[in-house]
Amino acid sequence: MKTFILRRLLHTTLILLAASLLIFLLYALMPGDFITGNVKLTDEREAELREIYGLSDPVLERYAVWMGNALQGDFGYSLQQQKPVLTLFNEYIGSSFLLAITSTILTWLIAVIVGVISAYKQYSWFDTIIVIFVFAAMSIPSFFIGLFFIKIFAVDLKWLPPGGMITTGSNATGFAYVKEVLHHMILPVAVMTLLGVGSLTRYFRSNVLDVIRQDYIRTARAKGLKERTVLFRHALRNAMLPAITMIGFELPALFGGSLIIEKIFNWPGIGNLFMQSFTVRDYPLLMGLTMLIAIFTVIGTLFSDLMYRVADPRVKLQ
Repeated sequence: MKTFILRRLLHTTLILLAASLLIFLLYALMPGDFITGNVKLTDEREAELREIYGLSDPVLERYAVWMGNALQGDFGYSLQQQKPVLTLFNEYIGSSFLLAITSTILTWLIAVIVGVISAYKQYSWFDTIIVIFVFAAMSIPSFFIGLFFIKIFAVDLKWLPPGGMITTGSNATGFAYVKEVLHHMILPVAVMTLLGVGSLTRYFRSNVLDVIRQDYIRTARAKGLKERTVLFRHALRNAMLPAITMIGFELPALFGGSLIIEKIFNWPGIGNLFMQSFTVRDYPLLMGLTMLIAIFTVIGTLFSDLMYRVADPRVKLQ
């Protein structure tokens, strides 16, 4: 186990170095930047700013400086927000985690229960409805569902707020503030859950269908065990093993999957900040956010491998 972890940490370091170079070159070689896109600047002021921020230096030299600062915890300075990138992370990451973790828990809970029942009642009317819903949820774009929900529940029925994290001008504190945030969370969480539950339900349904045909399931039923025990203690436990590998990808998906949703609902999170930075070509902030997602990706992959070993002791990590 120790040898495996050390080897994976070495591989992770090399992958992150390669990813950092690719991310930097991707943004550095793109035409234009925040300074050239600002029409209010004179040529002299533009040249002065490019010199101050080192944008006139060779690309590889700029990468070496950026990477050296990143290793010390400095991912640069946002030209639009006029704040360090890490400071912006601290300000916005909590809101993104709140949305993403809530939707992830609901998605997995619904997918596990519905997937198991759908597999158990294969070809029934319930299974047919679930299959239709799954393919519909996987086919409809996220922006369409988000705008449709706003139209129905916020504009027509006026049950829920159309966006934001709190009501404009609100001075709520304590429990009133928590209640207000939860009220604003309902629509974006519902959309994110709806988008994620389709593919995950299909995945669990397929796994459970494979497992319940195994001999040990027939043996468990022959022993007189209750069907609920057979399904959720024996079948689901083994069907969950392949799904563990997906947990590692949930960590970067906490941010990547909420980019459009946060923008649609004007949620003050990392995703909304990322979309705003694209419009003004704030590359230092974009590089920092992209690197953050890359770090979460490799950490999540390592975590899923370790979790698979814990869940199934028969697996040997080499």
